[in-house]
Amino acid sequence: MSQDQTDGGGSGVAPPGAGPPDYPELPEYAERVLDVAELIPPGRVMTYGDIAEWLGEGGPRQVGRVMALYGSAVPWWRVVRADGTLLPAHELRALEHYRAEATPLREASRLTEGHIPRIDMRRARWDGGGAGDDGGAGGRGGPGEEAHT
Repeated sequence: MSQDQTDGGGSGVAPPGAGPPDYPELPEYAERVLDVAELIPPGRVMTYGDIAEWLGEGGPRQVGRVMALYGSAVPWWRVVRADGTLLPAHELRALEHYRAEATPLREASRLTEGHIPRIDMRRARWDGGGAGDDGGAGGRGGPGEEAHT
């Protein structure tokens, strides 16, 4: 795991040089959520609801809770809100990751407070297919078969 993956996901941010966090009592559902988050390729995103659907269990709030508690151990910036708005209080860190990974963004208008862009969900959303797919070509590999548009 890189330092980039521990810089602001959930409330459990590891101190510098601490190595990977150790969650001996991590609930099985949380492990599954974090496993899916780790599968999301650079430059792509899944919503909280996408992950719940992929797992066939829970919902967006449950996935969000897992990410808030344990998300610093994975690329947290790749798990997003369905409307593409950036995670409050983590916008600038997430934006650095999105730009480094060439995640498709929709630039904010000058009238938008803070001028923070949104994720272009139509282009950035990953359906769980192969890491090099075009976003809708591969199978999900999970319980749901349809691609999200």
